Amino acid sequence: MTDKPDVLTAWSTRAAPSLGDFQVLADAAFAALPDEFRALCEGVVILIDDFPDEDTCREMECESEFDLLGLFRGRGLAQSDATAASGQLPNMVWLYRRPILDYWAEHDETLGAIVTHVLVHEIGHHFGFSDEDMEGIEEAAR
Repeated sequence: MTDKPDVLTAWSTRAAPSLGDFQVLADAAFAALPDEFRALCEGVVILIDDFPDEDTCREMECESEFDLLGLFRGRGLAQSDATAASGQLPNMVWLYRRPILDYWAEHDETLGAIVTHVLVHEIGHHFGFSDEDMEGIEEAAR
């Protein structure tokens, strides 16, 4: 019997990215975004979870827990004012690991590009950016 082919050996030690791996990837994707865009997001918290919770799925009218790749919760520029309410939670973006991995498996894009796309779109839509604006932001991050 011959040794395992190199490609099999290389893949035999690989596993799906963990929640921690996704956090590192998301933080790197955010850091690569243009300064002007990140300035709008001062204090944003990026959270990683496997799936959205049941309340979120119900609120977003998801047919499956795989329907939602990410979610922004917080106050956009239109809702912000100089005197934020005491006790107000920071703006938060959730990235959902399992739906993103499922999407990645079905498309011809890199995982990093997908994470960047979801991150930009969750933040961008909440702040009123157009799809064209967000495409420009993603392009600048590459």
